Amino acid sequence: MWVRATLAYRTSFALMVLGSFVSTFLNFVAIMIMFTHTDVLGGFTVAEVALLYGTSATSLGLADLLLGSLDRLGARVRDGTMDALLVRPVPVFAQVTADRFALRRLGRISQGVLVLIWALTQVDVDWTWWKLVLLPVTVLSGLGIYGAIYTCGAAFQFWANDASEVQNAFTYGGDTLLQYPPTIFAKDLVWGATFIIPLAFVNWLPIGRILGREDRLGLPGWVDFASPAVALIACTIAGFAWRAGLRGYRSTGS
Repeated sequence: MWVRATLAYRTSFALMVLGSFVSTFLNFVAIMIMFTHTDVLGGFTVAEVALLYGTSATSLGLADLLLGSLDRLGARVRDGTMDALLVRPVPVFAQVTADRFALRRLGRISQGVLVLIWALTQVDVDWTWWKLVLLPVTVLSGLGIYGAIYTCGAAFQFWANDASEVQNAFTYGGDTLLQYPPTIFAKDLVWGATFIIPLAFVNWLPIGRILGREDRLGLPGWVDFASPAVALIACTIAGFAWRAGLRGYRSTGS
């Protein structure tokens, strides 16, 4: 229904997609401006940083397209419309994610994919079969990790009611963090992004393996391939968090 409503006004839809594309692409423009003053950033070339940017932006774009509507959950809890979702014979999670589905978010995905394609044509990598497999697995694992963060943030809104910005700090904020090499950040921050909020598994660790870079924390080599397992664990935890939040919901009539 929301897709049909969006496409009913084709020009408006095209302009919204273009606006989403431009506004998010400006982040990469800022990175390119940095490289007008330096050849490397934290030991990474512009193509290597673009590879980090492209993988993270594509993963977040996919998660934002599928689950971005979860940040409206707090508003539903506050105004009481959450009650209507509970009496329908459809999972609440599916209803919330489909609510006001924004196809304009394709703009965010497309700019991430374009930067990723450009980076792949420029980066100096000796491609082998496992690297070719690891790249799409990395993007899909990033989707799972970002999706888990979206879900946990939504579950928290059952109690906090207005915590969408907390969620955004770890999704959009995490994406901004991952656009840059881990070598420019303090080791404590890298440690937290690996073991507390597993953002490093979105691209730092697997892309570092593809580029042949040593891990900043000196972790065992197999950890670089653990993104799918981490995404699965994160999604499992998010599922439990969602169920706990739903059970803890108190109707406006309670």
